[in-house]
Amino acid sequence: MKQPLGVILAGGQATRMGGGDKGLLPLGARSILGHVIDRLKPQVAGLALNANGDPTRFADLGLPVIADSIDGFAGPLSGVLAGLDWAADQGVSHIVTAAADTPFIPCDLVPQLLLAAEVAGTDIALAATPGGRHPTFGLWPTSLRDDLRTALQNGLRKVVLWTDKHGSTTAHFPDDTAFFNVNTPDDLAKAKAML
Repeated sequence: MKQPLGVILAGGQATRMGGGDKGLLPLGARSILGHVIDRLKPQVAGLALNANGDPTRFADLGLPVIADSIDGFAGPLSGVLAGLDWAADQGVSHIVTAAADTPFIPCDLVPQLLLAAEVAGTDIALAATPGGRHPTFGLWPTSLRDDLRTALQNGLRKVVLWTDKHGSTTAHFPDDTAFFNVNTPDDLAKAKAML
């Protein structure tokens, strides 16, 4: 398999943070999103940001910004679909997704997802820790994009309902804090302490 493309999912509404782009909040010398980019970019063949609204607010990141093709904030699967369409246009068979609010993602996320999929003989692999699955961190094949589009148009929103239907596997990571996400002002304070 050719090296996958990376898609950072930043299409949410950040309601618990008071709205806006929580990935752009400062964390140390960089934004939260800056940390995600630093960790994911070396692992993929190219990187894009899935975000809705005015893309110019991310101009300084130097990444292509791809919007959801399904209207109405359909959740992370809508961002996955946007990424799959973007990758298919470039002739790439898979993407790996990561959430924009998780500054400590594993530096071996992509190789572990690829290995898990290869060992299990599946097209989809999701990250998991002792605390459970982290379905916004996954390996996704472009070959299933039309199936996903239909599912979203029919109202599906839960990631694991769709991935389980397609025989996904999990890549296990030992540390829950690797997928710590910043949802609230308290979480941001915690992330600063962790940094």
